Amino acid sequence: MKIHLRTFGCRANHYDSEMVRALAVGAGHEIVDDVNDAEFAVFNSCAVTSEAERDVRKAVRRAAARNPRLRSIVMGCAAALPESQPILRALPTVTHVVAGAERDAIAAALGVPTDRVAPMGAQSTVRAVLRVQDGCDEHCTFCATTVARGSNRSRSVAELVDEAAQLAEHHPEIVITGTHIGSYGADNESSLGILVERLIDAVPRVRFRLSSVEATEVDDRLFELLIDEPSRLAPHLHAPLQSGSDRLLRRMGRHWYSSESYARAIERIAARCSVFGLGADVIVGFPGETAADFASTVALVERLPFTYLHVFTYSPRPGTAATRLPDHVPLQAASERSAQLRHLGQSKGNAYRRSRVGGVADAIVITAAPEREAMTEDYLTLPMRGEPRARGTRCTARVYAEDDVYLHA
Repeated sequence: MKIHLRTFGCRANHYDSEMVRALAVGAGHEIVDDVNDAEFAVFNSCAVTSEAERDVRKAVRRAAARNPRLRSIVMGCAAALPESQPILRALPTVTHVVAGAERDAIAAALGVPTDRVAPMGAQSTVRAVLRVQDGCDEHCTFCATTVARGSNRSRSVAELVDEAAQLAEHHPEIVITGTHIGSYGADNESSLGILVERLIDAVPRVRFRLSSVEATEVDDRLFELLIDEPSRLAPHLHAPLQSGSDRLLRRMGRHWYSSESYARAIERIAARCSVFGLGADVIVGFPGETAADFASTVALVERLPFTYLHVFTYSPRPGTAATRLPDHVPLQAASERSAQLRHLGQSKGNAYRRSRVGGVADAIVITAAPEREAMTEDYLTLPMRGEPRARGTRCTARVYAEDDVYLHA
């Protein structure tokens, strides 16, 4: 059987898709890139915004138009939302809607016996993904993740060490991911810092990287590892900000930090790291956002050493509390603010790239010939020149600049 697999959304979704890949391949089936060649298609959906859901629906319709004989399965976060399930079931060629990523339910939808499910080995990407927990106990007013993913559930340290050791046989980097990884261990008397320390001790050579983690949830163990072990834990954080206005943070339900506590947490790390990649998610145009609120966000972004930003124009999610808030921002104003913030993020990113010229980088080749690219420890994706190296090679490279910044090794 030939299966087409399409993933939308975050790294947690990519981990789930790798589970589906392992499930299918372990049962003797083939994953194909072209939907025209497929008998089944699995769409792993995202629900972070309404636009993300629309993208999934468009992809299903397009695949059905190209291959009407296809049997399609929609899984993931959108498939877990009660209001989205009937819409997804009504799409052409859809035979199953699987809430979340329940392995047995997906196996049944594909007709794969569950006793033939193989453990996950090598993944399809250069950098592997290790999901350490699922779910979230917070209730951000703009987010449907708590409904889609449920409450926090941490995997055991022993299980994760074993899986990481298997992945390290095939991958130079392992990205630690989940829905809310900063809450890891709240239900098993551990913590993210304890887990990462154990992974570094038990799984040699491979580089670990944190995916998205709250700035104020970087505990002392993680802080010391970021400072002292840059070759083992990449000096890079993606720390969701959402807004630089404390008033808006309260409206968003993000009660565990303020703009100042966020800034102090980041500045503490940046002061000790000579190389440090910093990214954030920011929502613009959230209900009630005033010009003064937006100015606070701009000021905080200007203050901190961001190397990239993911800027989202607020999109109402049905069933979330934010849809009931008053004072919605006109789309034109929200779009103009988003463009301004994206420009600022791009300017800061370009300045950071230039600041790395003349230094060295711990690089992993992520794209081979003809257009070679590598990813650095601080999350820069740069052209790679010099001696040809295979995809997945980890090497020390020097940073140069001509028309643009590049690596040479």
